[in-house]
Amino acid sequence: MDGDTRQRFKPGGRPHPDIDLRTVPREVTEWDCETFRAITDDSLTPEQEEYIRNPQARFPRQEYVLAVHWHPEQVPFPLIEERVAAMFPSRKDELIIPTQHNRLLTLGDFSGVEVDCFSRGFNRKVQLLLHMRREKQEKAGVLANMLRHTFKYRSSQLFEYVEHVCDPKWEEVRQEAAGLSGSDDEVVEFALIQAGKLKTLLEDEHATTPEEAIKNKLVRNFFDCLRQFYDARFINKVQLYLKTVKELVKENFSMAYFYRTSEIIEEARGIGAGVVIPHPEQFWPILLAGYDVDGIEVWNPQSQQYTEFLITAVNRENKLPHRRNKPVLIFMGDDCHLSEKLKTPKEQDPSKVTREVGFQPAWDDMLISKSLTMAGVDRKTIIDEYRARLGA
Repeated sequence: MDGDTRQRFKPGGRPHPDIDLRTVPREVTEWDCETFRAITDDSLTPEQEEYIRNPQARFPRQEYVLAVHWHPEQVPFPLIEERVAAMFPSRKDELIIPTQHNRLLTLGDFSGVEVDCFSRGFNRKVQLLLHMRREKQEKAGVLANMLRHTFKYRSSQLFEYVEHVCDPKWEEVRQEAAGLSGSDDEVVEFALIQAGKLKTLLEDEHATTPEEAIKNKLVRNFFDCLRQFYDARFINKVQLYLKTVKELVKENFSMAYFYRTSEIIEEARGIGAGVVIPHPEQFWPILLAGYDVDGIEVWNPQSQQYTEFLITAVNRENKLPHRRNKPVLIFMGDDCHLSEKLKTPKEQDPSKVTREVGFQPAWDDMLISKSLTMAGVDRKTIIDEYRARLGA
């Protein structure tokens, strides 16, 4: 999105507290087209590039940088490398591997991905982090095809989401979402009109829309741009309703088309890739499944409640005879989504914008560090051990 476009479509225009639905355009307008192209444009402005190069957060005392769960999104790797260098000027060693959702990407000597899969034993979608030496991609043809299928299917959720907001056959779901979110008919009808136009734009602009833009947050971004014409409080109500619809769609999104967790792990192991379980609080049943994994993420910006318990559980597991030669490693995920840095302050999610590649404060927390000491690990030991397992 270029500077002129960002200025033209930034939120904060003249509010209209009283929404007259009769005046809301039903057909796609030129503004709709230009807005859609702007929010799906994956190029960076010079100002955005400069912002990435010069992080506000800096950690001059941190000597080891471990980052194996983060998302570059549309930010180029050279800019990311500049940002990391600025944040950690005293680093002695690092293991930094990108993990885009269902897209295998390479930075330096390593490749990584965060993949969606289905654990049949407890009937839910989970995610795995896979990491490997870059040269192992030559053997990853089957895995690459599995990821391509998963990426395409995961993206299809956006189309289901939009249809549930605007297609007549999903009226029952809309009414359920309205009841759960406390939304009135005006909110539901306004969302239906705008989602209908978004559906048309997705169809008409398909050939030129970047694949990475086809995700659920496209709906949120499109409706946020409407703040230019409608009262922010009204759009907030619409966003709450849309979020409720999205959650209902996700609850009913079929898991049958995802690969099973065991299939993903088997393929990863076949090419010598490492496997780590992220988001422990969200996917806790997976810890009971006994999968062949290298490590468990005990802390994440979204999962902080049971860190000490998980460290103790890993330490207990590693005392068992079958784990002595290959213990479960303790990881922490910064889960940084770099596209959040590209938004204007009003658009940023406060809970996500402070995340940084390689910044996991739990390593230095005084209480947590006691448990880490008992487990005999720190950033350096994990970097050394995991790098060795990946064949470096």
